[in-house]
Amino acid sequence: MAEYKGIHGTKIQNYTSDPANPLTGQVWYNETTNGLKYEYQSTISAWSTGGNLNTARRILAGAGTQTAALGFGGYVGPYSALTESYNGTAWTEVNDLGTARFGLGGAGTNTAALGFGGYNGSRLALTEKWNGTNWTEVGDLNTARQDVGGAGATNTAALAFGGEVPPSTGATELYNGTNWTEVADLTLASKSMAGAGTSTAALSIGGDSPPGTSAKTELWNGSSWTEVNDMNTAKQNLGGGGTTTSALAFGGRNPSPTAQTESWNGTNWTETADLATARTQLGGTAASNSSGLAFGGNAPPLTAATEEFNTGVAGGAWATGGSLNTARKFLGGAGTQTAAITMGGDVQYSGASALTELYNGTNWTEVNDLNTARYGLAVSGTQTATIIAGGGTAPASALSELWNGTNWSEVNDLNQARRSLGGSTAGTSTAALGFGGYKTPGVANNTELWNGTNWTAVNTMGSGRYRLGGTGISTAALAFGGTGPSALTELWNGTNWTEVNDMNQARQGIGGAGTQTASLGFGGEPVPGQALAESWNGTNWTEVADLGTARYRLGGAGTNTAALAFGGAINPAGSFSAATEEWNDGPQVRTIDTD
Repeated sequence: MAEYKGIHGTKIQNYTSDPANPLTGQVWYNETTNGLKYEYQSTISAWSTGGNLNTARRILAGAGTQTAALGFGGYVGPYSALTESYNGTAWTEVNDLGTARFGLGGAGTNTAALGFGGYNGSRLALTEKWNGTNWTEVGDLNTARQDVGGAGATNTAALAFGGEVPPSTGATELYNGTNWTEVADLTLASKSMAGAGTSTAALSIGGDSPPGTSAKTELWNGSSWTEVNDMNTAKQNLGGGGTTTSALAFGGRNPSPTAQTESWNGTNWTETADLATARTQLGGTAASNSSGLAFGGNAPPLTAATEEFNTGVAGGAWATGGSLNTARKFLGGAGTQTAAITMGGDVQYSGASALTELYNGTNWTEVNDLNTARYGLAVSGTQTATIIAGGGTAPASALSELWNGTNWSEVNDLNQARRSLGGSTAGTSTAALGFGGYKTPGVANNTELWNGTNWTAVNTMGSGRYRLGGTGISTAALAFGGTGPSALTELWNGTNWTEVNDMNQARQGIGGAGTQTASLGFGGEPVPGQALAESWNGTNWTEVADLGTARYRLGGAGTNTAALAFGGAINPAGSFSAATEEWNDGPQVRTIDTD
C-alpha cells in the first residue's frame, strides 16, 4: 500500500474518522484506519412508471424514443386504428390510422412514422405514412403479412421483415419513401419478433420460429442477414428498439408473459432490470440500451401501463458484513443494521435451533438461547427488547418468548399455533403483529395483535399464505410474497388488510426490512433462490440492486435504506449460509486501493 504522502491530489483533508456528511466525489484520508476514502453514488438500471395509454390494447406498433413516441393500431376488442403520441409524461390521442388493424410493423419517429402490414380479418400489405398530423396510404408491401418486424429511423427509409403469411416467412422488404422492394430473406423464417436499427443496419430479435419460440438475433448489413449471438431467454411478442450496437429487448412470452429485459452491446445480450409489469404483445421503442419505452400489451388482462427504462439511476448497494457464527435458514431477525438480533432457525443436519446472536455492525456474537428450539417464527422489536411467536417443526408451535437484552422468558401463547408466519419487524416488544403462516394442517390467514401481555385475534388477511415477508409496526404493517409463490402485497391499517400493488416477482421465503411505507424485500425462492431486491415506497415496488448471494428462507432487519440480510439457503444442494450483507441506499463510502 502506498503511503499517503506519496499520493498526489488536491483538496484531500485529513480526518481522524470519516466525515459525517461527505459530499459525493469528496476524497479524504482517515488517519485512524490509514485509508484514502471517497464518497460515491452507486447507480443501477431501472424501469419507472410513465403515463398510461388512454386505451389499453395489445399487438400494437410503436415508433420514436422514450420521450417522443408514437403508439398505433392494436387489438382492443375489435381491431383498432387508435394512434397516441407520448411526450415523456403523458399520451395524447391524435388522428387515427386509415385502416384499423393489429400485428402491424412500425418504424420512424413520433412525427415521421410508417405502419405496414397487420391483420383485420385478413392479412394486409397496406402501408401508411405519418407526417406528425395525419396518416396517408402509400405503396403496399409486396407480401401481405401480420406480426411483422420493422426497423427504420424515418418514414422514408424502412425495413419490414418476417411475419405470418401463413406460414411464417423470412421475406424482407426495403422502403425508399415510395415503394417496397424485396431484398434478402432472414436466415430463419419467423414472426412476432422485435426490431431495432435502420433500413441499412438492423436487428431482428427473438420471435416465433419453427419449431417454436426463439432467442435468435439476426443482423442486417444493408444487403443480407447474419446470425449473431442469441438472447439469454427465448421469447416472442416482445418489445424492443435501439441500434445494431446498442439495443433493448423486453417483455414477451415463453410460455407465459415475462418482465425480463436484455441489453445488447453490439456483441452480446446481458440481462438487466425487469419490467414492473410482465406482459406480452406490447409496444416498445428505444434509442439505445440506456433508454427505452414499453407500453400496452397483455399481462393479462390488457394493460395501458407505460414504463420508462433508464441507466445510471441513483441506487443502493449491498456490501459484505460479518458472518453468523452458525449457518442456518428459516431464522428470525429484528433491530437495525448496526444493532440487530437473530434467533432460532433450521441448522443443516441438526434441525430446529435455539441459538441467538447479536450484531454490532461488524460481528455476530452468540448470547443466551431461546427456551424452545424452533424455526419459521414471527419477530418484532429491537436488539434489547424482542417478542417472538410461533414457529416450530411439526407440529407448529404457539409458544411466545420475550427477550430483555440478556435472557428469554416464556410469555402467553398465540391463539393459533403456526410456523413460517410474518411479523411486524419494526414493532416493539409490547406492540406487535403476527400474521399468516402454516397451521397443522393448512395455510393460515390469522392475524394476532400483541399488547405486551396477551395475543388477541383480529381481522384476517385477505389471502392466507406462509413463508411471507413482513415489515412495519402493530398498527401499520406490510405483508408481501409467500407461498404459491406469490407477489401479493397487503397493507394493515390497525384494523383491516387491504390488497395493494404486487411485487414485480412472485416469491416465497423472502427477507424484509422497513415500514409500511418504506420497505425492502430481498431474496426468496423458487429454488435455486433469488438475489432480487425490491423497494416499496408506499405505493409501488421497484427493483433495486441484487444481493451479492442469491438465497432463500433468510433473515432480515433494519430499514429500507440501511438493512441486513443474513443466513438462508443457497445452492448447490440447498446448503445453508452464514453470510451477512449490508444494504445502504444513497451515497456510499469506499476505500481507494493505492497499491
